[in-house]
Formats: sequence, C-alpha cells, structure tokens
Amino acid sequence: MTTERNSKALKVKQECGENVPFLSDSELMSLSVRELNLHLRGLSREEIQKLKQRRRTLKNRGYAASCRVKRVSQREALEQQKMELQREVERLGAENAGMRKELEGLSARLAALQRFARGLEAGGGSLLATAPRLNTASVITIVKSPQQPQPQREQEPS
Repeated sequence: MTTERNSKALKVKQECGENVPFLSDSELMSLSVRELNLHLRGLSREEIQKLKQRRRTLKNRGYAASCRVKRVSQREALEQQKMELQREVERLGAENAGMRKELEGLSARLAALQRFARGLEAGGGSLLATAPRLNTASVITIVKSPQQPQPQREQEPS
C-alpha cells in the first residue's frame, strides 16, 4: 500500500516482500540532504543507513576523481613552468657567458692602456721614443664612443 506520504518517498519496487530503494547513483548524489531525507521517509533504519552509506561512497569517489584531475592539471602546469624556467636559466647563462667574455676583452684592453700609460710616465719628455708599441686599433676602439645616428634635418623649400 502506498499512502500519499510514501508517494513522495523513494520509488520502491517490491521484491520478495522487501522494500528495495530504486535511485540511480547520479540521482542519489545530486539530491540535497533535505531532499534525500524527504525521500527516505517510510524506509527502515537499515535501508536508510545503506542508502546514506552508498551516497557517501559515491560522493567520496567523485571527490577523489576531481582531486586526481586537479593534481594532474597542477602537475602539467608545474612542468610547463619548469620548462620555461629552464629556458630562462639557459638564456641567462648564455648572456652571462657573453658578458664574461666581453669583460675579459675589456680587462685586456684596460691592461694594455695601463701599460701604455706607465710607459708614457716612465719616458717623460719623448713620447715616441719610450712608448711601447701597441695595436692602435684597440686603443682607438676604447677611446672612441659609438656614434649615434644624427637626426636628418628637413630641407626648407626654396
């Protein structure tokens, strides 16, 4: 017999004289606690306990699955970030090596200029007689600053 009160409860099928709740897993998970409690009215304590346990199990599976998906996506994001950082480290290492090479060249030029200056100081009056021979191209390169392009002047109409 179904009363009006039990018609709101779970759809129940009769098998061997027992009430067996008939709800799909997705329906069971999607019900709010209040809705679930409404559906559980009229069922035995044991059936209620089994349904609630089944719902908890299904919900936990869902949470675990979403955690796995989140963990995988976070891992992929971290691996991508790691690759970007490794490229940045390689780029900075190459830039550092280039700067070290440039610094060595500038240090060599400085040493040459210092030797040249000491030679001038030691020689006193005669610059050409006592100055050590240097590659003038290297001295000129250090002394000259890079020329910046001059802005073109507009010609005035005649």
